[in-house]
Amino acid sequence: MQFNTSYASSNYNDRPCDITHIVLHYTDLPTAADSIAILCDVKRQVSAHYLIDYDGSIYNLVPDEKRAWHAGVSTWQGRDNVNDYSIGIEIQNKGTLVTPVEPYAIEQMNALVKLLKYLTMLHNIQPHNIIGHSDVAPGRKIDPGEHFDWHWLKEKGFGKCLI
Repeated sequence: MQFNTSYASSNYNDRPCDITHIVLHYTDLPTAADSIAILCDVKRQVSAHYLIDYDGSIYNLVPDEKRAWHAGVSTWQGRDNVNDYSIGIEIQNKGTLVTPVEPYAIEQMNALVKLLKYLTMLHNIQPHNIIGHSDVAPGRKIDPGEHFDWHWLKEKGFGKCLI
């Protein structure tokens, strides 16, 4: 799979365990350039492994084998420090910056499915272990947001179990 590797974040450290999950985020910023600037700024101490732009372009900012700093204080199913065992994917979206919320572009969603196919095969990640930032940091984070189509993603074979 091809990625844009023109930008690299140094905001990561060594991963202490195997990758078992993928966490989906939205950027809550106007443009991919804004997102890249923040995700690669050493003063911010945030990062993600991947960023998907509106047109479906995928930027690889942190190597998978490294621990990106995308989930912050987080817990999933009794396991703390979600950054330790997950890959973080930021999807370019204005999030709470606009009302009504901006829908995700179909180009982004199709690129996300391709990336998820690649990552789940490469790292042997179970499709139901694809979760949202809001799942691992409830009350603190709301992304990828109520406008993210989990049902559509589930139809493509990925995502947390839906109730």
